[in-house]
Parts: sequence; structure tokens; C-alpha cells
Amino acid sequence: MTGSPRDLLLADRARTEARLATLRGDFRSVVDASRDTNADDEHDPEGATIAFERSQMGALVRQASQHLDEVDAALERLRVGSYGACEACGRAIAAGRLEVRPTARTCVSCA
Repeated sequence: MTGSPRDLLLADRARTEARLATLRGDFRSVVDASRDTNADDEHDPEGATIAFERSQMGALVRQASQHLDEVDAALERLRVGSYGACEACGRAIAAGRLEVRPTARTCVSCA
């Protein structure tokens, strides 16, 4: 594993927080832009509707928020000493799985 699990999780958390801040800013921009226009975006042949963009951006914000929660939960498991143990069967989660997905809660067999 490259770096300690804590280092990997903290780096992942920092990246996710930065991404979330950017996404929230983009979401605000889409909402603000739609407020200042009276365009009929539902019938615009030029592309996606403002409502679609807002919905898509909202989904990305929720996804990043959920990942941040997963990282925090993994950091808590690390703190209490249960990190790396499968929550379903109790066996160790393979190091390779944790390296690729440091927030993993289950081993490959139980996933």
C-alpha cells in the first residue's frame, strides 16, 4: 500500500472537499443564471435544459457528499481499530481492495 490508510483517507477527504466546494459553486451559478433569465429552456433545441443541468449538478453534489461521509466513517473505523475488517463476515479486507477503495466496508466475497 502506498502510504498509510490514514494518509490515503485524509488525501481522499481533501480531494473530495475541494471537489464538493467546486460543485456547490457550479450549482449556485446554474441556479443564479436561471433566476436572471426568462428563457423557455424546456423548448430550447440548443441543448440541455437548465432544469436538467440543475438536476445533474445536484446529483453530483449529493454523490460527493455521500463519499465524504464514507471517508469520515472509514476514518472513524481506523480510529476505533476496526478499519480493514469486513463488516459482514469479520475477516480482513484484502490490502489491494483497501488501496483501490480505502472506504471499503466489506471484503470482495461479501461485497
